This record gives sequence, C-alpha cells and structure tokens, in this order.
Amino acid sequence: MIPAAFDYVAPTTVDDAVRALAEAGEDAKVIAGGQSLLPVLRMRLAAPSKLIDLGKVAELRGVREDGDSLVIGAMTTHYDVQHDALVAEHAALLAAATDTVADPQVRHRGTFGGSLAHADPAGDLLATVLALDAEMVVSGMDGRRRIPAADFFTDFFTTSMSQGEILVEVRIPKKTGWSAHYEKFNRVAQAWPIVAVAVAVRVEGGSIAEARVGLTNMAATPVRATAVEQALVGQPATAEAIKAAAAHAAEGTSPAADGNADIEFRQHLARVLTSRAVSAAAGA
Repeated sequence: MIPAAFDYVAPTTVDDAVRALAEAGEDAKVIAGGQSLLPVLRMRLAAPSKLIDLGKVAELRGVREDGDSLVIGAMTTHYDVQHDALVAEHAALLAAATDTVADPQVRHRGTFGGSLAHADPAGDLLATVLALDAEMVVSGMDGRRRIPAADFFTDFFTTSMSQGEILVEVRIPKKTGWSAHYEKFNRVAQAWPIVAVAVAVRVEGGSIAEARVGLTNMAATPVRATAVEQALVGQPATAEAIKAAAAHAAEGTSPAADGNADIEFRQHLARVLTSRAVSAAAGA
C-alpha cells in the first residue's frame, strides 16, 4: 500500500528537530531508521500530518566515552553498535544482543535509539539496556533530561517520553570484571524472540558477586528478573546453583499467549534460557 500524504522535514540539529516536533503538534511522527515505522505507514496504521526525519542529524550518531559512561547516539545503526570497539570492551552484552537483530539489511539501516523508542516488548535491545542499568537522554523544548531504563518503558510500544521529546543518546555505565551473554529462542532465523534473556554477572572467587538479568517478551515491557538476581548472589558459579536460581525466572512476569507460545511455554522458556545464559556468562 501507499502511505497517506504527509509533510516532510529533515532537520540537521537536535534543536531544529525538537522545534519541528513542537510546531507539528501531536499529529506528527519522528523517523529514525524507518524499519518499524515505514511498514506501519504503508499499511496506514498511522497517518501523521508531518514526518520528521532524523537521518541528517550528525550529532546523534556514534559511540564515545564520557568518564565512567559509554555514550551511544540514538541514530547509531545496529551494525555500528555491533562492530564498535568501545561497545565490545564496555558493553559486550549489547553487542551480543545486537548481533541477533533481524538480518544484515535491517542492521545497516535500523538504529539503536529507534528500536528503544519504538518500545516493542519483543525487541532484542530493551531487556539488554535494562540489564545494563542504562540511562536514556531525551531532549525537548524544556531541555534535556535523563530517564533510567527501568522507568523508560511503560507499556506496549509506549515510553515515558512526552510527545515533544526525542531520544538523543543512551548512557551505559562502564563495568569491569563482568561477563555477559544473550540467549534467544525464536522459531525461525531473524525472527522476533519468543523469549530472550540478557545476562551480566560478576564472578569473584568462584562465586557470583553480582548479577543483572533482563527478560524479553515476558510482559508488556522488559522485565528485570530480580528474584533470579537475588538467588544468584553469593552462590557458587556452578551449573547446579545457577539452575536452582533460574527456577525463579518467571516470578513477577505476565507473558501473553499468542500464536507462537502460550503462557506456560513462555514461563518454561524463561527458566531454561536464564539458566543457559547465566551459565554461559559465569563460565559454569
């Protein structure tokens, strides 16, 4: 199908983009890589009066260090995140998850920030930034503000950004001595995960000192498996101890039933994949 008619603007700075969004009002859409929005426009599930294209805003691209944080611009492509040396050094979990996003064509066009702002609970990167304790930096007419990942995703395809705000960058704390793993189950290659698990752990003296576990597609938003994290801390990094802790993975979740899986199957997958992911990260 052909999208409904709309006005188009391609600003070159964040300030211009924010201003254009404010002037357009509620009946406007921001486009990043377009991998999610364009199909929606073509099917006329959305018909904005104005489309604000961030493709020419150079300041939104790239990866850099800022003290104890790794900063990733919202318009950085999945491909660039996947192959960036700083990401590999300080946020290996993110690189591992990005490696599973769709196919090479999508990874070359799709953007890191666009995926997060789209807030699809089946997206590979939402639980990952949650497990990494990331902060989202958004910009609006009143300036910039930081939103912890735990507060950013609020419902299906919904974030805590206001109508006039744009995601500009993601800040990830640098952590030394941590290992990570991303485990994903899907029925066919390149498909959305039915369930996925993002894990980062710090092993000290043969025991798990700290753990972060994020679950994908187990609720309307990404979920931190806090019961698993608490059960892991202080336990030996062995397959038996990890499996016992992973048995808590479905606690506090509310997965949906659909054509791919019922609730019980998703809960089972969460436990199995969590055990696998933590074992791989901890070297068990």
